[in-house]
Amino acid sequence: MKNKYCLSTILVLFFSVASLFAQQKYTISGYVYEEGSKESLIGVSVYVPALKKGTVTNTYGFYSITLPADTFSIVFNYIGYHKQKTHIQLDKNTDLNIDLVPLGKETQEVVITAQKNEAEESQMSKIDISVSDVKDIPALLGEKDIMKVIQLMPGVQKGSEGNAGIYVRGGGPDQNLIILDDAPVYNANHLFGFFSLFNGNGIKSVELYKGGFPARFGGRLSSVIDINMKDGNKEKVHGDIGIGLISSRATLEGPISKKRPSSFIISARRTYIDVLTRPFMKENQNGGYYFYDLNAKGNVEIDKKNKLYISGYFGKDKFYANGLESGNKMQAYIRWGNATGTARWNHQYNSKLFSNTSLVFSNFQFAIGLKEGEYSAKYYSGIRDWIAKTDFDYAYSPEHYIKTGMQVIYHTFTPGAVASKSALPSENINTANPIHAVETGVYIEDEMQYKVRLKANPGLRISYYQSGTLSVVLPEPRLSMAYVIRDNLSAKLSGAYMNQYVHLLSNTSIGLPTDLWVPSTNKVKPQRSAQVAAGLAKDFPSKDITLSLEAYYKKMSNVINYKEGASFVDINGDGTSQSISWEDNVTTGKAWSYGSEFLFRRKIGRLSGWVGYTLSWTQMQFDALNYGKKFYAKYDRRHDISVVGIYKIHDNKNERFKEGITLSSTWVYGTGNALTLPIGSYVDLNGFPVTEYGPRNSFRMQAFHRLDFGIQFHKLKRHGERTWEWSLYNVYNQANPFFYYNDNGKLMKVSLFRIIPAFSYNYKF
Repeated sequence: MKNKYCLSTILVLFFSVASLFAQQKYTISGYVYEEGSKESLIGVSVYVPALKKGTVTNTYGFYSITLPADTFSIVFNYIGYHKQKTHIQLDKNTDLNIDLVPLGKETQEVVITAQKNEAEESQMSKIDISVSDVKDIPALLGEKDIMKVIQLMPGVQKGSEGNAGIYVRGGGPDQNLIILDDAPVYNANHLFGFFSLFNGNGIKSVELYKGGFPARFGGRLSSVIDINMKDGNKEKVHGDIGIGLISSRATLEGPISKKRPSSFIISARRTYIDVLTRPFMKENQNGGYYFYDLNAKGNVEIDKKNKLYISGYFGKDKFYANGLESGNKMQAYIRWGNATGTARWNHQYNSKLFSNTSLVFSNFQFAIGLKEGEYSAKYYSGIRDWIAKTDFDYAYSPEHYIKTGMQVIYHTFTPGAVASKSALPSENINTANPIHAVETGVYIEDEMQYKVRLKANPGLRISYYQSGTLSVVLPEPRLSMAYVIRDNLSAKLSGAYMNQYVHLLSNTSIGLPTDLWVPSTNKVKPQRSAQVAAGLAKDFPSKDITLSLEAYYKKMSNVINYKEGASFVDINGDGTSQSISWEDNVTTGKAWSYGSEFLFRRKIGRLSGWVGYTLSWTQMQFDALNYGKKFYAKYDRRHDISVVGIYKIHDNKNERFKEGITLSSTWVYGTGNALTLPIGSYVDLNGFPVTEYGPRNSFRMQAFHRLDFGIQFHKLKRHGERTWEWSLYNVYNQANPFFYYNDNGKLMKVSLFRIIPAFSYNYKF
């Protein structure tokens, strides 16, 4: 009996130890880079086929996955790069850095891969914008524009023909959180809204979130556009020079030091519209317009656990005119600009825990000045942010990837105006004192996987805001989930509460710099929204095609608008001005948006592109406007269609050609915007003319449609690659409406952009 007892004890201990050994888990972690440049790659799929588990690299190319002790094959997969398969015997924590080979650099050990599986991702209402698509798609005046490409996606509307402003799922332009290397950008427009300020040569990745927002994002109601600048080539110096119809640009990147991994990149652009228009100026007149922008970034690897990044953007627009007007000397100018700066420190605590700490500066300012005879006026506004934030990524297991962190923003708003009938602009000044506000957010989210079929990303963000006597704490729960019905087909669901503490006062739909940024106060409460969405996602791996269908409903409250007849500056009859608070000029209301979106997309291959369709409704209601009745928003658009095609002609042996031809075309159609038109006019008892308007936004502009075409010729030379591009904007010369006006009772239409040819030359070395 004693021997049996001893034997049983030994067997129990043996199987217990064996069980413990079988359950032993280890972590594989590291970074994924591009071969030849050591540029970190964002969103690379790291997948273990045997376990049907995986993860993706974060914003800095870092990944971590914990697996049971065994021998595995790990697949690294990224669009535009060769798939890499690595075998590893996992018996300890392992550091594994991977260099992925761009398509076109042929090796014998890799095979060409398709895009990642969209149907298996829990995140919905998210679209990755390819920088290569931005460079291939034809554009207005040949200026490649990230925001114009975003406009071609379902769920995104443009403000007016040729404009770079965006309206996402019924939201206004102030409801888009635009982030450039952790820095918020408040006015993303050049040339009065016709171009955006992002130079594609310096951009690495662009992600658009229309809903299902992860908890790490906050402060806006309708969308997040997360833009990351390139880090720069760590191995050799490269350059890119481009000459276009209205601007030229240059980019230079390369290593900083040979002692440790480091790099820099500088990208600059300037227009010469002022030079081109100078010969057409009349005698005794001087004027013009130009813009320029500069992106710069540097990074250094202090050691294997610590990296430092410093990046910045600076841009400026200026329109000016000097001359004689009715015998009086006249001077006028409009200038605005953005400046951002970001310092980031990455630290890897261990194989599972990664952090990033950022110090950020963002500043937007504009000013308008006019002086004619005795009259002098000035109008200006600005918003400046100082931001401190820290984020943690904790790869607890393949079933739980936890992100948490916090952010503090110190806002300074400076709205103001000067107006006088004196030659001295310093007299009769109407200015608002700077308004300060503090906005903070704390969040936690978990990328979860339950067995194989169910994935979810629940999260919670708690935001705090304080300005003057207003102090609020508001919760923001988030959820995005996907259930895999069968291979390559999933059903998705998301919901999100959002709060917004900054507002944009605007009377236009084209994003003029005269729009005023103002804070939430006791009179003007924070904007709030609740959005739910559901949809289906289907992948066709053999064809490299994805298909998605989504429906959404969004309700917004505390949306602001100008009151009828409101003016920021009131000029009295004697020429003096009086102070008017912007809070007394606005009214708050509600808004509703709902609709469905369809996207059929092929990201890679000789023929790529997409077809997008949006069916939507957006209504608003203000007690002080339109007699309290609901009305359609000016950016409401019932139907919106975009068709994009890119075809590459090249040698079949080279998937990413250095020589060849790229053909591209886009066709867009959209229901016309809503307008308020005058229905009559009369003279009041004091002899002043009065215009009477009909119901708000009761008139529809003519529907617009347009076809663009482009062709690029690529030629490989000994020291670099040359590209010539010709494009036609509005190929069939459609007279799309830009605005309407009344001419003696007759409605007249003004079309701004008819057929426009463009040419550019680009040289890479």
